[in-house]
Amino acid sequence: MKKWRQMITAFIGILLLVTIIPVYASGEETKTATLHKERQTSLELIEPLNYMERFTYDSGYDFEYPDAVRGIYVTGNSAGSSRFETLLDFVDSTDLNTMVIDVKEDHGNLTFKPEEGSPYEEIAMNYISDPKGMMDTLEEKQIYPIARVVVFKDSVLAENRPDLSFTKNGEVWVNNKGEAFVNPFKKKVWEYNVEIAKMAAEMGFQEIQFDYVRFPEGFENKDEELDYSLGDYADLDMNNIKKRVEAVTNFVEYAREELSPYGVDVSVDIFGYAATIEETPGIGQNFSRIADNVDVISSMIYPSHWTPYFGIEKPDEQPYELITEYAKVENEVLGALDIPPVSRPWLQDFEAPWLYSGPTKQYGKAEVEAQIKALYENGIDEFLLWNAGNTYTEDVDYMIGK
Repeated sequence: MKKWRQMITAFIGILLLVTIIPVYASGEETKTATLHKERQTSLELIEPLNYMERFTYDSGYDFEYPDAVRGIYVTGNSAGSSRFETLLDFVDSTDLNTMVIDVKEDHGNLTFKPEEGSPYEEIAMNYISDPKGMMDTLEEKQIYPIARVVVFKDSVLAENRPDLSFTKNGEVWVNNKGEAFVNPFKKKVWEYNVEIAKMAAEMGFQEIQFDYVRFPEGFENKDEELDYSLGDYADLDMNNIKKRVEAVTNFVEYAREELSPYGVDVSVDIFGYAATIEETPGIGQNFSRIADNVDVISSMIYPSHWTPYFGIEKPDEQPYELITEYAKVENEVLGALDIPPVSRPWLQDFEAPWLYSGPTKQYGKAEVEAQIKALYENGIDEFLLWNAGNTYTEDVDYMIGK
């Protein structure tokens, strides 16, 4: 899909060059300057610059899309430490080929220092002290780089700008884990996150993966007790559930449009259960509408995260059965779209001790392979592995049954 989009972009670019070379004779420098200018322009200037938006930003890196993405999650801390070498060797020695690396992490911090004077300097941690060196290494080894950008879970922005968050009794509201969220109805929050995504694209990442593209869990039960702005959605003739869906979907549409000049794919992480219902009542995720606006959809289908479902009493203990049943549902939902995105689910490579009063179900080679096998048997060829500590199971056959 990405290659097809790039071919179309290239064709349009050639046609445009024929007509505007006399005006934009300064070439690459003009294109780059215009892209930066567009970010700062006022709304009334956007329309005349639409032609220039058709140029694809070139980060200078040469990454080939793999035969199928098979990847792991990597924190900023791991990417910027000696742990990175271990993970590189791990991917190199297996049939894995991709890393999803935190660019904006779960608290709201950047994992690298942007250029001096950037408005994001204050939220930056120096985990990845040499981003260029990291990208050079990934290019050399042809490990496909995906940037993870956590969007609406953002304690840092919420504390700095309570007006962009949810408050209760004058204080920023936090969930039972102490995490704050920012308000998806606020377009300033959209712009804030998409500008970070653009930085990641300029660094050389080939895909921007947006996570926490949603309201806080259980928001339908908190709706009336929290103070927040509905922004442009206040006067829409629909209930609050529909308004939340509209805001989340519109963010995804906006992000994809804004990132189109950068030639990157756009993906979204989404709760697996969202595929099994029309729309989630609290968090604002409509699986079909989000899927219709991305290049890749990544359902988080960790067996441990399901209550009894699909007739399976203990999903964590039956990974093959759970993934099989989920894949059937997702295939049906995506099959109803005119142009479905690539399906690339998140799989479980960790234990879930919170589910057990006795011994915890261990996730090792057999359990990871069972999930992968279930995907393959249902025609889903791509996957990502999640382990928060970036410690992944050894000796897994990632091509099992292929």
